[in-house]
Amino acid sequence: MAMPKGPQAFPRAEYLRRLSAVKAEMKRREVDVLMVTSPANITYLSGYTSKSAYVPQGLIIFLKEEEPSFFTRHMDAPAAMHQMFIDNGRVVGYPEALIANPEMDGFDAVIEFLHDKGVASGRVGLEKKFISVQAVEKFKTKMPKATTVDFGNTVHWIRGIKSDLEIAVMRESAAIADAGMLRAKQVIRPGVREADAAAEIIATLVRGTNGKPGTDLSSFFLCASPRSATAHIRWGEDIFRQGSQINLEFGGVRHGYISALMRTFSIGKPSDRLRRVHEGEVAGLEAALATVKPGATCGDVAAVFNTTLKKYGFEKKSRCGYAIGIDWTEPTASLRDDDQTVLKPNMTFHLMLGNWIDEDFGYVISETFRVTETGAETFSSLPREIFEI
Repeated sequence: MAMPKGPQAFPRAEYLRRLSAVKAEMKRREVDVLMVTSPANITYLSGYTSKSAYVPQGLIIFLKEEEPSFFTRHMDAPAAMHQMFIDNGRVVGYPEALIANPEMDGFDAVIEFLHDKGVASGRVGLEKKFISVQAVEKFKTKMPKATTVDFGNTVHWIRGIKSDLEIAVMRESAAIADAGMLRAKQVIRPGVREADAAAEIIATLVRGTNGKPGTDLSSFFLCASPRSATAHIRWGEDIFRQGSQINLEFGGVRHGYISALMRTFSIGKPSDRLRRVHEGEVAGLEAALATVKPGATCGDVAAVFNTTLKKYGFEKKSRCGYAIGIDWTEPTASLRDDDQTVLKPNMTFHLMLGNWIDEDFGYVISETFRVTETGAETFSSLPREIFEI
């Protein structure tokens, strides 16, 4: 009996639309078959979000076939059958004998499959950035008649412009992030352990809101005094105290799509320094969002923020943000002065204005937004303020 499908993240037609865009690029570059190994790209093209990329796996797209095939470890095949829109017969689980095998791995099974399909002598696309040099050499050695073509970030660029369905899911993710931040406002109190507050916030991110649960937990950072200058650490074994500053960064997740959010909390009245940097950052944030429109560049947005912030006597040394969507960051565009990527409708970014000023002091605020036909739409509904407890 065929395994019943679980609920799919998107309709079949949406996945076929995405595949069509990839196949158009394959046709332009005369590629017969493409091996997609980036976990985020696999999610984008199939709906698969299982955490199985610790071993070789790949979505194989044939130029002349409607549906792709998927190779993964045998024990992970049922997850693909539940989550992917493709026919279950196209999910291939390679044997356990290829796991931790010093001579062979899952890519050997893929190469054998390509030989059986008669495409081992054609032009084969590989995302060389996402597989090891040894794996690339294996394809070249065991498919000597094939020409390997590097597809690099090609699929990432295609998924950089979201469909309306994707935007709707990112709005759902943003609502979950907002709920998590509001829960933080309820549970952060003097004497409360950082771990207990983190547990309550994370529970909210999992439970979700508006009837939509979170489907994963992505990066979660809680950086409290005396560690407010840190960017990427978790909760500690300490408690919150009167006068503590807490910098939070996390995102809501729906079907792999993330809307990130950062806010700063203060137990008691914020210091003058914190208030001043907050004023400058919010002014810069709003100036940056006002610059967003089709035809502007990532560099334009970053330059306006940096210029505005300097008027308040501060500067930000790290970039102002990045493309966001599946799996948090998308490696295509940065909100940085020298990035000349042109903004287009339905591109999505995390305007990440965390600013770690010195070893003792930092501040965070951010907005996830999409480029509209005329400007920017931010997904969060929370005020841009220091949350005072």
